[in-house]
Amino acid sequence: MKILVSALEHSANIHLKSLKKELSDDVKFIGIFDSELGEPIVDLRSLAIMGFVDVIKKLRYFFKLNAQMVELASSVDKVLLIDSSGFNLPLAKKIKKRYPNKEIIYYILPQAWAWKKKRIPVLERTIDHLASILPFEKDYYSKNAPITYVGHPLLDIIKDYKEEINSEVKTIAFMPGSRKGEIKKLMPVFKEVNLKLGLESLIIIPEYFTKEDIEEVYGDLSDFKIVHDAHKTLKEVDFAFICSGTATLESSLIGTPLILSYIAKPLDYFIASRLVKLNYLGLSNIMFSQFNDRSLHPEFIQKDVTSGNLIKAFLDYDRAQFFNDSKLLRAYLGHGSSKEVAKILEKTIIMEQK
Repeated sequence: MKILVSALEHSANIHLKSLKKELSDDVKFIGIFDSELGEPIVDLRSLAIMGFVDVIKKLRYFFKLNAQMVELASSVDKVLLIDSSGFNLPLAKKIKKRYPNKEIIYYILPQAWAWKKKRIPVLERTIDHLASILPFEKDYYSKNAPITYVGHPLLDIIKDYKEEINSEVKTIAFMPGSRKGEIKKLMPVFKEVNLKLGLESLIIIPEYFTKEDIEEVYGDLSDFKIVHDAHKTLKEVDFAFICSGTATLESSLIGTPLILSYIAKPLDYFIASRLVKLNYLGLSNIMFSQFNDRSLHPEFIQKDVTSGNLIKAFLDYDRAQFFNDSKLLRAYLGHGSSKEVAKILEKTIIMEQK
C-alpha cells in the first residue's frame, strides 16, 4: 500500500516513526517526511520556518510543493496529513476536489477550536478520518463528524516518568526551542537566568544542528553542558526553562517542573493575539485547564520574558503540586495514539478488500 504523507515538522516525524512501527511492512510512504522513513521529495531542513513573516517569504516555494503533492496523490491508496494546517489543509481541499474518492486521514488536527472555528465544517467535509489527539477537541465538531480521539502521540514515546521529585533543585535544563529565530531571542535571557541561579545547567540542542549552527545561534555555551536527548535529560534534571511548543508538554508528562517562555516576532504576536482566543499558550496548560480551574505551570510571553520574572517564578514554584498535577494530566490523556491511527488505516484496508 502506498500512502502520500505530508509531515513537515520535526515533531510530526517523531510521531510518524511511532506510527510506522504499527503498520505492516508493505506500507510505503511517498511525499514529505524524514529521510529515515524512506525517500522524501524534499529535505525537511529547507522547510523550517518561524511564524507568519517567514511563511510569507516562502509562499512561492510552498505553492510549488503543494502542487507537486497534489500530482503525487493520483497514484497512492491513502493520504495521511500530520499537523501543519497552513500547508496541509489547502492540500487536503485540492486533493479532495481533484480526487473525490481519495481517502484522507488527518492526524494531529489543525487547532481550529483555538484559531478559526469556521474551519471546522471545512475539515468535516474534506477529511474522511479526523484523528484527534486532544480529548476535548471532538466537542467542537458536529455530532456526525468523522472524528475520533486516538490518544496522545507523546505517550507512545514517553514511557519513563519521574517517580518522585528531589527536595531541592540541583540541576536545571534549558530548552530554547528548535527554530533559530526563537533560540536567538531566548538565549540572552536564559544565560542571565543561569548565571544568577548558579546551578548545574544543561542545554538541550536538537541533534540535527551542526557545529556551525550552534556557534551561530547559541553563542558561548561554556557555562552549559550540551545534551541532545530531551526526554532522558528532562527526567534527570530537577527543573526546566522551556520555549513554548511540544517540549512543555513532554516535560509535564515526565513530571519535571517547568516555566514556559516565548518571544515571537512583534508582527507574528500581533496577528496571533487577535486570532487566538485562549487563556494559555502551553499545550499542557490548555489541556489541564479543561478539568481544572488553574494552570499547570507558569507562562511568560513577549516583554514579560525577563530574567527577573523567570527567577521569581522559579523561587515561588510549588514543585510538589506540579508533580501531583502531572499525574492527573497523564491520566486525562490515557494512552498513546499510534496503534489507534494504525487501526484506522487497517480498517479501511479491510473494507476495500471485501
